[in-house]
Amino acid sequence: MKEVVHIGIPSAPGPDLQELLARVARGEQEAFADVYDAVAGPVLGVVRRVLRDHAQSEEVAQDVLVEVWRTAPRYRPDRGTAMNWILTLAHRRAVDRVRSVEASAAREHKAALLAHTPEFDEVSEQVETHLEREQVRRCLRTLTELQRQSVALAYYSGLTYRQVAELLALPLGTVKTRLRDGLIRLRDCLGVSA
Repeated sequence: MKEVVHIGIPSAPGPDLQELLARVARGEQEAFADVYDAVAGPVLGVVRRVLRDHAQSEEVAQDVLVEVWRTAPRYRPDRGTAMNWILTLAHRRAVDRVRSVEASAAREHKAALLAHTPEFDEVSEQVETHLEREQVRRCLRTLTELQRQSVALAYYSGLTYRQVAELLALPLGTVKTRLRDGLIRLRDCLGVSA
């Protein structure tokens, strides 16, 4: 069996984070400085893997370390190592940031869509107007040519009965009769009650 040979200076064991956290829980700032030195790098690494943005990662890592200071009394050694507890806090905080950014983007996207979407009543009114125009056009096609001319001149061009009669070179009574008959036909076609 081969013997393992270590080259270089043997590494010194790291600080006992469990004991340091117990001291931080009692409010010892020097113990927190040691915790900070021991975990700042790994915390930033975990956060950066989740966020991938350096500036946000530094901000979240700082928040995690402040949370470690505030919540050190909650650490339970029987549930896992101190490093795992701290890295779990870091991972959760980073995931929360991602979710917050995504939710914010979704809200902004939804607000942008709502800003460009016409109100329901406006759309409904446009559709109704379009359908009414189409129905009137269809009904106008059922009139005779003389009725259609008289109705178009009187109602779409705004001419009086006398002006329509002069323009079409017809007696006033004939124009009135054509208009009356044409309007009755339109009313029946459109389904409007008298």
